[in-house]
Amino acid sequence: MTALLEAPPEVGEGAAPADRPRRTPVARRVAEALLAAVNRVVAIAALLALWEAAPRLELVDPTFLPPLSTVLDAWWGLATSGQLLEHTGASLARSLSGFGLAVAVAVPLGLLIGWYKPVAALLGPLLEVFRNTAALALLPVFVLLLGIGETSKITIVFYACTWPVLLNTISAVRGVDPTLLRLGRSVDLSGFRLFQKVILPAAVPTVFTGVRLAGAVSILVLVAAEMVGAKAGLGYLINASQFNFAIPQMYAGIITISAIGVAFNQVLVALEGRFTSWRVPVGA
Repeated sequence: MTALLEAPPEVGEGAAPADRPRRTPVARRVAEALLAAVNRVVAIAALLALWEAAPRLELVDPTFLPPLSTVLDAWWGLATSGQLLEHTGASLARSLSGFGLAVAVAVPLGLLIGWYKPVAALLGPLLEVFRNTAALALLPVFVLLLGIGETSKITIVFYACTWPVLLNTISAVRGVDPTLLRLGRSVDLSGFRLFQKVILPAAVPTVFTGVRLAGAVSILVLVAAEMVGAKAGLGYLINASQFNFAIPQMYAGIITISAIGVAFNQVLVALEGRFTSWRVPVGA
């Protein structure tokens, strides 16, 4: 009885682990985010260190893969001369124009096709034909029809970006949980209100998946298009540097494209988080 009446030990003075305060969900998420950031930094640092060391140790031919420091010197030279800004500006203008047009057209069209079966039946065969035609395969066609100016480059980016956004939007609308639709109809929501209050919010995450895929496609396709008949742009810079055997400048252009792609993706991730703030994180 005496043992049972003794006061329980204080926290930190022999208390059982189960009695100690646990980290809050917020603190746990912060710790996980910090750990993930450290892992990313370590992985990138290891890659950059390998890039610097391999040519200097002659594990690869420095002529074709210069050390990272040499590439960064070339990048700084292009930046200070204004060439890098000129080429980057030209590429971003084309990429963002084609990407923006694709999102503006593909999202409403995908919602329409996904929601209305007669529209899907009418446009379905055309979609099957064009979705399986690679954008770069049509580059000569765009050049012949629209010339080698800005119009053909923006058009091919628009064409390439349309399909990820369109197909993901159609899939998002058709994949809405039927239970949500039944609940919406049970409270007498009209067709438009059901579409506005149920379909759109449920489709947003999948739509943004297509938008992010299109963001990556817009840069990749544009670089290939700029290698044909362009006088400015990062694709032109890479191609011209290769022909002139300016290998460090070529890698400087590649690094710039990679940085733009990462930054563009992070912007889209932030926008996705803003439009899907109502979602409960997994494990919360």
